[in-house]
Amino acid sequence: MPLPFLTADRAFDAADDVALPFDDRERWRRPYRPGPWRVGVAALALLLASFVLFAAVVIALTGGFSSAGACFAVALAVIACALRVLRMGVWVGARGLRHVRFLITRTTPWAQVVSVRTVQQPVRWLGLPRTVQGQALLLARRGRSSEAVPPLLTTHDADFLGRLPAFDRATDAVEAWAEENRPR
Repeated sequence: MPLPFLTADRAFDAADDVALPFDDRERWRRPYRPGPWRVGVAALALLLASFVLFAAVVIALTGGFSSAGACFAVALAVIACALRVLRMGVWVGARGLRHVRFLITRTTPWAQVVSVRTVQQPVRWLGLPRTVQGQALLLARRGRSSEAVPPLLTTHDADFLGRLPAFDRATDAVEAWAEENRPR
């Protein structure tokens, strides 16, 4: 039995086009679930943070408060990085399309969106320099044709590696949001 209130894409699972009572179109939402690679990296980082926090407690009990404070600060930085990794991806809302990367968040209002399309091209494998042939979701913005915009989603990123049907559903959802909200 599916538990729709636990899924990240609960508004997209609706069988009909009736908006659900909790479906607030003003909120930013990710139209897909985070992938296993992204969740795994964040889980390992949180596990590391728990060990560092335990070390901070042990150091604090032995009397080294400045060292314990440093360990606590490192643990907080690791926790913040893990939460940021979980937040990375493409978010859509009534105001536009938001591309969240580790250090940069770029929001494009729907009025500036010319097209959102899926293309076949070389893509980075898990964000590393190695490229493989795959699909990418590209955003074309008004007035920025010369600027190279990184792909929003790829078939080989941390959310969709080995999950091609999930990539197809996510790109369809983002393209639908773009088509619905783009001014005519």
